[in-house]
Amino acid sequence: MSPRPRLLYVTDLAYPARGRRYGDEDIGLTARLRDSFDLALCHPLDAAALMDGFDAVVVRNSGPVLGYQREYEDFRARALARGTRVYNPLHGRGDMAGKQYLLDLTAAGLPVIPTVDRAEDLHRLPEAELYAVKPKAGADSIGLRFVPYEELGALVHGELLVQPRVEFRYEVSFYFVDDLFQYALYAPDPERRWVLEPYEPTADDLAFARRLIDWNTLDHGVQRVDACRAPDGALLLVELEDLNPYLSLDRVPEPVRERFAVALTESIRRFLAA
Repeated sequence: MSPRPRLLYVTDLAYPARGRRYGDEDIGLTARLRDSFDLALCHPLDAAALMDGFDAVVVRNSGPVLGYQREYEDFRARALARGTRVYNPLHGRGDMAGKQYLLDLTAAGLPVIPTVDRAEDLHRLPEAELYAVKPKAGADSIGLRFVPYEELGALVHGELLVQPRVEFRYEVSFYFVDDLFQYALYAPDPERRWVLEPYEPTADDLAFARRLIDWNTLDHGVQRVDACRAPDGALLLVELEDLNPYLSLDRVPEPVRERFAVALTESIRRFLAA
């Protein structure tokens, strides 16, 4: 390893994300990481061809894998075969591995929106006016639709997930580096989910989020726990983002951004030394 570790930082700077500016966030983060690492940026489609020249590959705002599934699988296969260090590590159990975790968490009785993928299990879902149906391999609400219960039987065949539509009070996200909580943001208006504000979590809120982080068993990496506040006041998991979670760093004060950059730098250093 060179005196200053070499990082290949994977990002799609031009990805047209609704309410998010991938490019701005990654320009800011890489500016801080350059204080400690030799660093180059590349598009996700170029990562497999370039990664051999670096000490680690840092996957950040690379966009939904659905848009380049074959190339992503090639990148994963090459990285695993060559022992390439990828941050976040490729053994995550959350969105990195698809949506199976929603079924696993439901079966384990953990606090998640109840989820099934088979017609014979529909009776296990709580009653609702409408049900969310989405692909197991989905992302960014791609393929999401809402249907009444009587239409579900003809749709569910193992490749789709079904959840009751929850009339939640608001959505809240908890951001972690490794297992260290960094900050939380929430969307007070459910109709404007990308208009985020700082959120001060309670001890119970953090216990909920840490329970999901512990379940995922990632020793290193950036993770985001997305939850909704149900009408009864409980938090339910919506998504466990462990592949390339957008961080909404523009929504937090400068001291929080700086603390996050320091935590990320230290995490990558520990990862390289592991």
